[in-house]
Amino acid sequence: MPGIRAQRRITRRERRRAARRHGLLAVASAVVAIGAAAGLIEAGQDGRRTTALPEPSPPPVLQPLPAVPTPTAPVRPTASPSTTPTTAPPSPSTSPSPRASRTSAAPAKPSSAAPAPAPASGLFRHPRSHVLEWVRANPDDPRRPVIESRIAAQPAAVWFARYNPGEIAGEVRAVTRGAAAVGRTPVLVPYAIPDRDCGGASQGGAPDFAAYDAWIREFVQGLGAGPAIVILEPDAIALSDCLTASGRAARFASLARAGSTLRAANPEARVYFDGGHSGWHAPAKQAAALRAAGAATSGDGIFTNVANFHRTADERTYARQVLAALGGPAGLGAVIDTSRNGNGAPAAGQWCDPAGRALGRTPTTRTGEDRIDAYLWVKLPGESDGCSGAPGAFAPEYAYGLATG
Repeated sequence: MPGIRAQRRITRRERRRAARRHGLLAVASAVVAIGAAAGLIEAGQDGRRTTALPEPSPPPVLQPLPAVPTPTAPVRPTASPSTTPTTAPPSPSTSPSPRASRTSAAPAKPSSAAPAPAPASGLFRHPRSHVLEWVRANPDDPRRPVIESRIAAQPAAVWFARYNPGEIAGEVRAVTRGAAAVGRTPVLVPYAIPDRDCGGASQGGAPDFAAYDAWIREFVQGLGAGPAIVILEPDAIALSDCLTASGRAARFASLARAGSTLRAANPEARVYFDGGHSGWHAPAKQAAALRAAGAATSGDGIFTNVANFHRTADERTYARQVLAALGGPAGLGAVIDTSRNGNGAPAAGQWCDPAGRALGRTPTTRTGEDRIDAYLWVKLPGESDGCSGAPGAFAPEYAYGLATG
């Protein structure tokens, strides 16, 4: 009997020890779970920790990016929009997309503000994108590690392609607050100019310039006060030859007002105007259009190569030539889209998810190059031009080819 009692005491002790072990394991599991959640929040932020969290706001509606690169030859004013490559349609607009007003608008007053200082912090990787959704949904795909590390982990632009008054301020605010919470600089792309894409596949935008001006005023309500890079209306200047002279004047005046409004709302924001790319207009012609659109007085410089493939070295040369012809403050600079220009442009006519292309330089604001402010991924690599998948949809095989090219 004493042996039985002793055995029972031993058994009770073992049970108590097991209970303590289980309790410790539960606490450890909770700590690991909390740490994992924190890691997800801070992924890609160089381990930087912040106690500031963005206030709740509606998540941005991420739109398909222009799927097709802009033309590699000058667009002639007499050409039909269907004869030149176009861009993928964004989400349906809440209003029809009539032609631009043919009434010339008064030019905006030149801004006396000096260019904003170049962003000192790193760039923001938004936690929602087509590539991240694919990565999360395909954990066992053999292409996943390469796509995740070489594409999904990189910061990229967030496009605002819907004319959505009443919503746009909240969508922009969600992005800028998220970036501010982790000490990063967002890249924002307003894309709602009237008569967008000259009636091509990405047609849409605001119904007229008064509506567009109001949309921009709502846009800046979400801009915040921290560093930001604004890529103002891709193709709006380089693809303006389809408009009448009065239509171009109205568009350029509206772009000048938009630039002034963005910079006045947030002096830390750098606003870049459409510079086309090195395979399109001659530098002097593009500079003249940029000057007419107020780029020298209402912006901080130009952007080039959006959704295209031209080599970075060619774009640097071209951008400097455009800036020299543009004149204006010495601080004007350029940003270059390097998202898929690693192997340069394909043969003429091969614009739709062309084979043999590769990722370009990773996004950075530290280029080490005179007058080149940043290399950015404005067009998200892996989003289809319409051949390897639906226009604007993420195409994993195409993405994998870019990442391994």
